[in-house]
Amino acid sequence: MPVRGIRGATVASANQSEAILLATRELLDAILVANPELKPEDVASVLFTVTEDLTATYPAKAARQFGWTEIPLMCAREIPVAESPPFCIRVLLHWNTHLPQSVIYHVYLGETARLRPDLKQVV
Repeated sequence: MPVRGIRGATVASANQSEAILLATRELLDAILVANPELKPEDVASVLFTVTEDLTATYPAKAARQFGWTEIPLMCAREIPVAESPPFCIRVLLHWNTHLPQSVIYHVYLGETARLRPDLKQVV
């Protein structure tokens, strides 16, 4: 079965645990709404990155709160690019699906929409 990627990003309102978890839950929920065929059992893995100003908690914790307890999750620090929005959380979700990449929606919430204007996305 092919593996497809879903990209997304959002910003937390502050470097506080609940702000990071809330923003991540909103992002994951928006990805699920934009891609209704996506089921947790078809997710191969998820990589989260955060800008260096987010240190209060791991965004993967929000995925665990979603019930994604058997999906391999990893968090990393985003490279510090000057134009990156502050408090930014990004995700790359690996999805086992027969759907072509052309029908998959990426989700960039709020000001992060400018990060990947080339992708078919929901904002």
